Amino acid sequence: MAERALRGTRLGATSYENDRNTDLAPRQEVTFDCPKGHRFTVPFSAEAELPTNWECRICGALAVTSTGDMPTPKKIKPPRSHWDMLMERRTVADLEEVLAERLAVIRGQRAPQQAPEPRHAARQRKSA
Repeated sequence: MAERALRGTRLGATSYENDRNTDLAPRQEVTFDCPKGHRFTVPFSAEAELPTNWECRICGALAVTSTGDMPTPKKIKPPRSHWDMLMERRTVADLEEVLAERLAVIRGQRAPQQAPEPRHAARQRKSA
């Protein structure tokens, strides 16, 4: 066996590299304040876009930056009803025209037809 072999180690257990002669990426620390009174810092890259909210490490509540930057509220779309969507496609005049056509069809179906035969005449009994 070679003398350079590392004996008695497990994969991923420890790193044999050291931090000498290496430059770490520039960082900045951002302080967050929890609504329950906790205060903590999180390191970020100097180039990173800083979040305004972060989950508290102690209680899990939503903490905001200590600089007081509040997040911009998201724009919420009001729910659209069926009528709103219909009015996007048609005008009131178009709707009145469609209504008149449908009423004419319905009234045409209800027109008086021939008088039906009496029920008892339609059913005949067989004699034995």
